[in-house]
Amino acid sequence: MNTDLSKEQLDFYRENGYVIVEDFLNAEELEHWRQVVTQAIKERNGLKMPGKEVRLGDDDGINEDAAYFNNVFDQLLNLWQTSEEMKQLMVDERIGKMAADLAGVDGIRIWHDQALIKRPWANPTSWHLDTPFWSFSDRQALSIWVALDDATLENGCLFFIPGSHKTTTFENAGIGKNMGGIFEVYPEFKQTKSHPAPMKAGSCSFHNGLTIHGAHANMTPGFRRAMTCAFMPDGNTYNGIPNILPDEYVETLKVGDLLNNDEQNPLIYKR
Repeated sequence: MNTDLSKEQLDFYRENGYVIVEDFLNAEELEHWRQVVTQAIKERNGLKMPGKEVRLGDDDGINEDAAYFNNVFDQLLNLWQTSEEMKQLMVDERIGKMAADLAGVDGIRIWHDQALIKRPWANPTSWHLDTPFWSFSDRQALSIWVALDDATLENGCLFFIPGSHKTTTFENAGIGKNMGGIFEVYPEFKQTKSHPAPMKAGSCSFHNGLTIHGAHANMTPGFRRAMTCAFMPDGNTYNGIPNILPDEYVETLKVGDLLNNDEQNPLIYKR
């Protein structure tokens, strides 16, 4: 596993809000990740996340918007909580150190993992931010995005608006069908040139949760599979947004409480 970050990569990330790490996984590791993700998804049997009875496609046919969003990608969250092999991948201290180094923090917790699978001919993922959806507010929160298939301009690779993380806010602009909807909230970036992030299978990217990003439609008959994990700098507190937290846990929280429950958000790296 290629987990060494150069000064140039760290500087690029801090300036642009994202960075690509080529050949993050070698061929053997890539095949292992593919097998683990495939098995973890199979074991879920369509359940999107533990503790919430929501299944893939449950709202298909309810309305036009539901049908559209169900064809953006298959999304399964917190696979680490239901697969021991997935947990071993996600709690890897080496990945935690990469995230901590990029964020410039002393400790990193898992916020949630998610498999993101664009099926053949899937719809685009509109420009959006991540952090405003989450139960904490931290400008250094970030995610890793691991390509399990080649991510290309044709099948739905990521795009970023470089530098946007410096001025975006925790206001939740949502994610809609309109690709350019976010620019109604952030018109200053409407004329900014986006940067594509095509990646070979086994490569990865990291991006700040306040970096504007999106993805193409899948214009091919093949799959574009990715495994991702969002990271929360240690020491964050609850902001009142439940997000993926189980209902029974949310009932124990009040705004300002530390999010330090290792059963829900394990600490995977500490300096």
